[in-house]
Amino acid sequence: MSVAERKAGGPAPRTPRSISARKKSIWRNGALTGAILGALWTVTIAVTVAVVMAFATGALFRPLMLPSVLWGAVLGFGIVFLGRRALPAVLALAVLGWIGFGPLYSEAGVGASVFGQLALVIGVGLGLAKILAPLPKGHASKHEWEESVIRFLTGFGYLFFTAMVAIPFYVMVMTSLKSQQALLQNPLDFSLDWERGWGLLRSYQELFADYGFGSYLWTSFYVSVLTVALTLLFSVPGAYAVARLKFRGRAAFSRSILLIYMVPMIVLALPIYIAFSVTGLRNSIPGLLLIYPVTTIPVALYMLQGYFRGLPAEVEEAGLMDGLTRLQVILKITLPLSLPALASVSLYVFMIAWNEFLLAFMLLDDPGIFTLTRGVSALNSSEVPRQHLMAGAVIATLPIMVIFLGLEKFMTKGLTAGSVKG
Repeated sequence: MSVAERKAGGPAPRTPRSISARKKSIWRNGALTGAILGALWTVTIAVTVAVVMAFATGALFRPLMLPSVLWGAVLGFGIVFLGRRALPAVLALAVLGWIGFGPLYSEAGVGASVFGQLALVIGVGLGLAKILAPLPKGHASKHEWEESVIRFLTGFGYLFFTAMVAIPFYVMVMTSLKSQQALLQNPLDFSLDWERGWGLLRSYQELFADYGFGSYLWTSFYVSVLTVALTLLFSVPGAYAVARLKFRGRAAFSRSILLIYMVPMIVLALPIYIAFSVTGLRNSIPGLLLIYPVTTIPVALYMLQGYFRGLPAEVEEAGLMDGLTRLQVILKITLPLSLPALASVSLYVFMIAWNEFLLAFMLLDDPGIFTLTRGVSALNSSEVPRQHLMAGAVIATLPIMVIFLGLEKFMTKGLTAGSVKG
C-alpha cells in the first residue's frame, strides 16, 4: 500500500483507465492470443481443405467446427507457450487426435482422405508458425500483437478472395468438360473421367461446329478493337483540351465527365431501343459502334486528363517555340510520352466492350452478328445442354483473362504514372 493510500485510509479506487489497461494486458497475452488465432486459423483451413477436396474428388468432405476450434486452440497455445521446437510434437498429437475426432470428416477413399488430412496438417502447422512467430509467451507489446493479427487477416484474406474467384471459374470449367450423362447422374460431382480422353473437349468442338462460336469470337474482337479506336479518337483531344487549354466551362466540364455513370444503363435502355429502331440502327454492328464509345469515352477522358496534367508543360512549350503546331505537338511529343496511359486506357476500354451484354442483348437479334456475350446468353435454354453453356462462358472469359494477366503490369503502370509526374 502506498503512502497516499495510507493517508486516505485505504487503497485508492481503480479508475476506468487502469481497468482498461488491465483488460488490454490480458488480451495481449501471447498464449491467449495464440489460442484464439489458432482456433480461427484451423477453422479457416478446415473449411478451405473441405471445399477444395469436395470439388476435386466429388466425395463428401465436411469441416467440423468444434474439433477445429479445440485443436486450433491447443496448437496455437502450444506454439506460443512451448516455442517452435514443440511444433512437431504438437502436430503429431493433433494427427493422432484427428484420426478419431478431427476437424475434417470425409467419406472419400483412403487416398483422398489421407491427402486431405495431410493438407490440413500442413496448412494449419505452417500457417500458425508464420502467424504466431512474433508473439512471446507472456505479455505481448502492441506491435507484436498487431503484427500477428495482421498476419492472420492477410492469410485469411488471401484464402477467402482466392476462393471467391477460383471456385466459380473451376465449377464453370469442370462442368464444361462433363458429359450429359454425368451431369444428370450427379450435378455436384466436379471430378473428371480421364478415360474419355479428347472426349472431354466435345462441348467446345460442338460450340464451334454447330453454334457458330467462331463467328461470335470474331465479331466481339473487331467490335472491341473498333471501340478502342473510336474512344481514343475522341478522348485524346478532349482530355488534352481539358488538361492544357483554357476555355470557359473547363473546370465544370472536368468535374462532370463521369456524371453519365450516375444514370443506370437500364434506365436508358428503352430510349436507346426506340431511337435505334426508328433510325434503323438496331440489329446492326454500326449501331453497336455508335453506342459503345458513348459508354467508354467519359472514363477514358477522365483517365487521360489526369495523365496529361502530369506531363511537364515545358516540353510542349519548347515544341511550340520550335515552330510546331498544337496538333504536331500532340502527335510528336504528348502521345509518345503518354504511351503507358494510352495502353492502359485501351486495355480497359477493350475489356468493357468485350464483356458488354445489356446493349448487345437489347439491340441484336440476328445470330449472324451476335457478339460473344450475346451468343452465350442464347445458350441459356432448356434445349441446350448445360455443359455447352459453361463451355461458352469459358470461351468468353478465357481470352480476356489471358490478355489482362499478360498486360496487367502495363495497365498498372499507365494508371499510376500520371500521379508521379510533374
